[in-house]
Amino acid sequence: MRLLPNRDLYDTGYCALFVRGISPASLLCEITGQNCCPVLLDRMEAEMIKMAGEGLEEEDVPELDIEELSNSGMICAEGPLVRAGTYGDWCFAIESEGPYLAKKEVIRSVSRGTVALSAFKGETGPAWISYAENGEILSSFDPALPHVDSGSRPDVLDGITGYRKVIERGGSDGVPEVVLRKIQHELGCAVPQEADSPRLLSIRVPGGY
Repeated sequence: MRLLPNRDLYDTGYCALFVRGISPASLLCEITGQNCCPVLLDRMEAEMIKMAGEGLEEEDVPELDIEELSNSGMICAEGPLVRAGTYGDWCFAIESEGPYLAKKEVIRSVSRGTVALSAFKGETGPAWISYAENGEILSSFDPALPHVDSGSRPDVLDGITGYRKVIERGGSDGVPEVVLRKIQHELGCAVPQEADSPRLLSIRVPGGY
């Protein structure tokens, strides 16, 4: 089973956020820090809107209402476009390219009263994973260097998931994906990539970068 996120779906990089026990609408409001007006977009529609920016035309997204998109703030020249859905007990948010969802203030905010996992992968190779509980970032590290962790209690995530032993057994090849998948499976947020296919609640965050 192919999991979300992955480079086949987001070949220019991605940032994904997983939060337990929250709705997509609530997660999007937490991400922006204010009330928002999400619209429903599938992955390809979202990519078209990002690519076209303020030059978006009706024929670019024939099944969508351009006026609704404009009123929601979706049509702009810049700023992260975030889509959110659910799978099991977890809500996930995905942003192509990133790295807005990897911001410390975002991770702290969405993890209050629950737990959150953020995974960033850049187009040219850099990767980052962060884990937070109740507003505190416990782990924050490059998965290729798992022992260099700026979180407040790095051993918590390893104690829950045992991801460091997987690295030690497997060598250095494919470390970022090996680490992320191990953590996802152990936390219970192993979301199949098919969950990203339908239209999901989506927002634009002007000036987010």
